[in-house]
Amino acid sequence: MNVSIIGTGYVGLVTGACFAEMGNNVTCLDKDVAKIDSLRQGQIPIHEPGLDTLVESNIKAGRLHFTTSYEEAVAFANTYFIAVGTPPNEDGSADLRHVLAVASELGRHVTEYSVIVDKSTVPVGTADSVKKAVRAELDRRGLNKLDVDVVSNPEFLKEGDAVNDFMRPERVVIGSDSDRAAEVMRKLYTPYTRNHERMLFMGIRDAEMTKYAANSMLATRISFMNEIANLCERLGVDVESVRKGIGSDGRIGYSFLYPGCGYGGSCFPKDVRALIHTARENGIEPMILAAVEARNDAQKERIFSRITARFGKRLDGLVFGLWGLAFKPGTDDMREAPSLVLLQQLVEAGAKVKAYDPVAMEVARRTFPSDWLKSGKVTLTEHQYDALDGVAALALVTEWKPFRFPDFGVVKKRMQNPVIFDGRNLYDPAEMRTLGFEYFGIGR
Repeated sequence: MNVSIIGTGYVGLVTGACFAEMGNNVTCLDKDVAKIDSLRQGQIPIHEPGLDTLVESNIKAGRLHFTTSYEEAVAFANTYFIAVGTPPNEDGSADLRHVLAVASELGRHVTEYSVIVDKSTVPVGTADSVKKAVRAELDRRGLNKLDVDVVSNPEFLKEGDAVNDFMRPERVVIGSDSDRAAEVMRKLYTPYTRNHERMLFMGIRDAEMTKYAANSMLATRISFMNEIANLCERLGVDVESVRKGIGSDGRIGYSFLYPGCGYGGSCFPKDVRALIHTARENGIEPMILAAVEARNDAQKERIFSRITARFGKRLDGLVFGLWGLAFKPGTDDMREAPSLVLLQQLVEAGAKVKAYDPVAMEVARRTFPSDWLKSGKVTLTEHQYDALDGVAALALVTEWKPFRFPDFGVVKKRMQNPVIFDGRNLYDPAEMRTLGFEYFGIGR
C-alpha cells in the first residue's frame, strides 16, 4: 500500500518506518527542512532503540521517503496519517491547530477518494472537525462530490519500546463509521495482527476516548501507588512488600504499581489534563483525575522535601549528584520529567548539581536555562561516577540499567557524604545500610 505520514515526530517516524518495514511504500512529510534533510541521510532526531536501523534499511530499500511537499505526499498515496503534535493549552485542553492545519492542506491537495487517519492524540470530536476542515477546502475547489473518510487510530507506543509495540501490538484500535475506510485500515494492519481479535473496530468517538481513558487509567495507578507509598513512610511500612501483596491479585496485577518520584513524558501529563478539561467543559467534575494530577505534581517534589528534611531548607554551598534526566529509561525525552522539578528546586535553594544521563545529555543542554550551565549551577558530566565527586548526596531520578548495580565502593569513595535519595526504589534499604549508606527511598 502507498501511505503518507504527516509529521515526523515520535509517533509519525515510528509509524512510517514500521509500515515501510512490512513492504508498504511510505512518504513522511514535515515542514522542517533541516529535519527532513537529516532524515534522508538516516539521522534520527530522537532516541528510540531499533528505530535508526529500521529507518536506514527502509530508505536503502526504497520504501521510505521524506519530503516537505504536500504535492509530493498527496500524489504518492490516498491514505494519510496525521501525526503532528497536540501540545496542551494553558487551560489543559489539547491545541489542535496543527492537526486542523494539516486537514486543510489535505483538502487543498487531494484529488481522489482518501482515508485520513487521526494518529495524533486528540479529544473526542476531533475527527468531525478534521472532516469539516477537509470538506471546506474540497467545496471551495468545486469538488463537492469527492468522498473523504476520517478515521481515528490512536497510538499506544511506549517510549523506549515503540518499535516492538508497533510491530507486535497488544491491540490496534480503529474508529470508523465507513466500511470502506475500515477495510483499508484492516488491510494495512493485518500483517501486525494475525490474531484478528487484536484489531478492535469501534465508533470514531469511542476510539478517541479510548486513548485518553487508557493513559489516564495508567496514570491513576501510578498516583495511587505513590499515595500509598507516602502513607507507608508515615506508618513504618515497606511499600515494596505492599506492592507485591496487591500485585499478586490477578484482578490488579503488577503493571504501573511502582512508586517513585512522579510520572512525566509527552503523554500522561498532557492526556490527563486534556481529559480533565473535557470533563469540566461537559459539566462533569473529574474528582479522580484531578486527584491523580495533584498527587503527581506533589510527588515530583518528594525527593526535594526529603533532601531539605535532611540538609535544611537552604542548601548554599552544597553540591548534589543527580542520576537520570529523561522522564524514563529508554528515551531522551525530558518533557515533564521529574528531574526538571528537582533541579529547579535545588538551584533555587542555592545548591549546585552534577547531573548525568546515558542518552539525554544533548536534550538537557537544549532544555536547561542557559544560565544554569554558564554559571556552573548545573554541570553535565561525562560519566555517571563523575556526578558523584564531592557531592553531599546522590539523587536517583531515572531507573536506567547502568544505575541498578553500580560499584558502591566507588560510589561511596567519590561522595563527600554517603547519602542516597532513591526516587525509583532501585536499591534495597537493608543492603544500603550494611554498605554504610544513609538511604532514603519512596515508601521504604
